[in-house]
Amino acid sequence: MITTTADLAETCRTFAKSDFVTVDTEFIRETTFWPELCLIQMASPQEGVIVDPLAPGIDLSPIFDLMDDPSVLKVFHAARQDIEILYKLSGRVPAPLFDTQIAAMVCGFGESIAYDQLVARLSDARIDKTSRFTDWRRRPLTDKQLAYALADVTHLRDVYLALEKTIEASGRGSWLDEEMALLANPETYDLHPDDAWTRLKLRVKKPIELQVMKEVAAWREREARDADKPRGRILKDEAVYEIAQQQPRDEQALSRLRTLSKGFERSAYGREVLAAVERAFALPKSALPSVPRPQQLPEGTAAAVEFLKVLLKIVVEEEGVAAKLIASSADLEKLASQGEKAEVPALTGWRRKLFGERALDLLSGKAGLVYRNRRVELLPIG
Repeated sequence: MITTTADLAETCRTFAKSDFVTVDTEFIRETTFWPELCLIQMASPQEGVIVDPLAPGIDLSPIFDLMDDPSVLKVFHAARQDIEILYKLSGRVPAPLFDTQIAAMVCGFGESIAYDQLVARLSDARIDKTSRFTDWRRRPLTDKQLAYALADVTHLRDVYLALEKTIEASGRGSWLDEEMALLANPETYDLHPDDAWTRLKLRVKKPIELQVMKEVAAWREREARDADKPRGRILKDEAVYEIAQQQPRDEQALSRLRTLSKGFERSAYGREVLAAVERAFALPKSALPSVPRPQQLPEGTAAAVEFLKVLLKIVVEEEGVAAKLIASSADLEKLASQGEKAEVPALTGWRRKLFGERALDLLSGKAGLVYRNRRVELLPIG
């Protein structure tokens, strides 16, 4: 396990000579807003290492430079949380990227296959998961725990090579590139506090309720970040909903809310919540946001959506691509109600060729679904 900056720098210089490195992290997040990085595992085709970011005096800059090296492909599995941590520490998103979970969906391994299952199918190896729930902050770690951590990146080499070979043979590299572009976008990991309300369910009916929810959610987000506490430790979601609906404007009104603890109204948090409510009421009515309403789908849309679901299943079975990569249920509703005008991924790029064109033919009556020889097929009409 690497515990000094000098050893880390030497390792990263060696890894920079490789075409790719596999990367994983271990972290704790139960009691903090920001994940606490506990281990970084990396492997080149020849070597695997574990880096201890908690070692006294260690500088992780060599890792950040390696993650930024355009000549080295960084391979992760289910990369989002790992990248979020590295981005928070360095201000940079690793690039170029390869996410084996997304690649597996492109290659027909299902919606979100677990890493150990993917390893078993592609390398015939078995991962011992008994150390999965280790407290990775604890030192020293046992040999068994370190072996488990290292296995995450050493097996990932075989998984990557197998998936990369399959994608190259199928000509689907451009499909994966589109998904990697989203992972490489810093905006994916940098949600602005003013947009924190989008994480919540929309349980409001009036513009003033929505504005109160926005103000309170934004305050909670900033407070959670600054204090490095989970959002729920600052204010639970249910409390945000109730405050938005009741709009308390003084301590007495705040004290009557069921979702708040006794005495909350007299706390510093209570004063901040009341200030957030006042900010909402300070806006003129003309500046209040409109409450999004569920779209009223045209008559017959529900039946059309069911047809599109069948077509999507046909495409998934034929092409070996996970359905979620092609179209969501909301996308199918838009397609069914808006046709060619629908702004959905299924009508762009490789998705249009694979599914979108056939969906439009089905909706326009140029093609139909038939059941024969114990299977459903899409056939041209006329």
